[in-house]
Amino acid sequence: MPEDIITKMVVIAESELPSDIAISAYKVSSDVTIKETCYGLMVTGKREEVDKVVNEVRKLNPTKIFVKERGFPPGDERRCRANRGGGPRPGFHQLKNEIDLLPDISKGLVLVERGSKPVALPEEKNLPVDIFKKIIEEEAAKIKGE
Repeated sequence: MPEDIITKMVVIAESELPSDIAISAYKVSSDVTIKETCYGLMVTGKREEVDKVVNEVRKLNPTKIFVKERGFPPGDERRCRANRGGGPRPGFHQLKNEIDLLPDISKGLVLVERGSKPVALPEEKNLPVDIFKKIIEEEAAKIKGE
């Protein structure tokens, strides 16, 4: 694929259906390839057209629709499961982990929109070494005494 062709993944946190997002994406441009996935969409095409599509799609629900650029286009032999003998594609587990975090990120974005301020967390204090050594010695003594 030429270098000016990119793929962006549109990932839905919750409450939206990939098919609804795809319909909106098709309305924006016919110069991109749109593939529905279990997590949202993959939009492939020239950077300007892809950016135009994903920016419009994000406007539908900016706190629940996220965009990530994909390193390889769909069907790329270096990543395709058919050429690798099956199994999850490299990077799937990382994407799954990121998707699991999105509902919490969405809630945080909604709170920020409503004017919530971040809560100051107490600063962690390190345990002094001499106290740590004392704890180790006490625990070792308990084990020896048993």
